[in-house]
Amino acid sequence: MRKARIAFAAALATIGLGLTACDDGGDEAGPAKESPAASAEASAMPQEQTPAPDGGKEEKDVPAAGDVTQPGTKLKIGDRAVLPFTYGTSKKGTIAVTVTEIEKGAEADMAKFGDKAKGMTPYFIRMTVENVGGTDLSYSSLKLDGVLEGGGSTGVILIGDLPDKCDNESAPAEFKTKGALFETCSLSATKTAPVTAAEFDEGDAYRDNPVVWGN
Repeated sequence: MRKARIAFAAALATIGLGLTACDDGGDEAGPAKESPAASAEASAMPQEQTPAPDGGKEEKDVPAAGDVTQPGTKLKIGDRAVLPFTYGTSKKGTIAVTVTEIEKGAEADMAKFGDKAKGMTPYFIRMTVENVGGTDLSYSSLKLDGVLEGGGSTGVILIGDLPDKCDNESAPAEFKTKGALFETCSLSATKTAPVTAAEFDEGDAYRDNPVVWGN
C-alpha cells in the first residue's frame, strides 16, 4: 500500500525538512521560474524547396515526437503540451499532457496525512496523458506540481493520493502505442494562497523553466 506522506520545502533551503505521517522523508521544491521570451530571427529561404508529401499542408494536430512544447511556455487549462518524458531508467518517449481541471478540495480531505496536514487545503490537478511517440510507457506515472496564485511554490510535497477524490493512476499496460490515452490526477496542497496553476518541471530543460497551465 502506498504510504501517505507529507513534507515541507523551504524556498531558500538546500535541504527540505521532512515531515511524515509514517516515516521521515522529503524532496526539495522551489518556486517556478519564468524564462525571458526568446527572440527569433528571420532566415533567408532557400531557392529550391522540396514539396511536402501532402501537397504542402503542415500537420499541426499531432506534432512529431521531436516537436515538443518549449520550456517556459504558459498555457491555459484545457491546452495540450507535447513533452519529452522519462520514467525510471528504461522508459523514455514523448507524451502530450492536457490539464483539464484544477479542483479545490476540503481541509477534511487531508485527514489521512495526519496532524501535519491540519490547516491545509488540497487541490486536485486532473489531466489526460497521451502517448505521442509510440514507445512503451506502460505502467509509468506522471505528477504535476501545483503553483500558487502569484506564481510561487506551495512548499509542500505530498507522497500518495486521495482515493475516489484524486487518484494518481499509472499508465495502463496498453500505453505503448501512438495515440494511447489515460487520465490521472496530481494532488497538491497549501496553507496560504490558493493553487491556481500546475507545472511540468521534469528533465534538465524544464527544471528551471517549467511548462505552466493556468486560468
